Amino acid sequence: MRRRQILDATFRSIVANGLAKTTLATVAGEAGLSQGVAVFYFKSKGGLLAEALRDQYQKYEDRWQSKLSKSAQAPAGRLRAIIEADFAPDICNSETLSVWFAFWGEQKFTPQYAEVTEEFIARRTQAIREICAELVPEDPTHAVQAAEWIDSFTDGCWQKLHLFPKDYSREHALETTFGLLRTLFPDEAAAF
Repeated sequence: MRRRQILDATFRSIVANGLAKTTLATVAGEAGLSQGVAVFYFKSKGGLLAEALRDQYQKYEDRWQSKLSKSAQAPAGRLRAIIEADFAPDICNSETLSVWFAFWGEQKFTPQYAEVTEEFIARRTQAIREICAELVPEDPTHAVQAAEWIDSFTDGCWQKLHLFPKDYSREHALETTFGLLRTLFPDEAAAF
């Protein structure tokens, strides 16, 4: 319970203060706990922030895995489920996007963040690649390229949502992503 309280407070501190100005003290203040409690659970600011990033990714992965497990068995339905999870309100909102981009901006300088990102992104990337391979089994090159285009496109949508929230909406991002999928997989256009 305390651990969860501290991770939630870390998220709020990053949203309010940015990653650089989030400290054990700001997190403790957000959590209403002593700084010593945060140190007890996470040992250092670096450990706390890496675990906060892992927590964000776990929430994201839980969301897309849950949508995937509840989706139709057809590959197009599974791909649609992953994309819908990408733009779900609890995953893709201004606060969450600010936290994602804060961490991604620091990955070059903090290898621990890059390691966490690689671990989680590898599973999502693999899931999309496998689905794309099922959608176009006769063209493995197209399947690999399509998976990369989908990843890049959804990342770009998240960036637009983060940078231009007044001009770009989740609904628009979702619809344009489905447009991409209709273009990449015209035989499955009805599913998107």
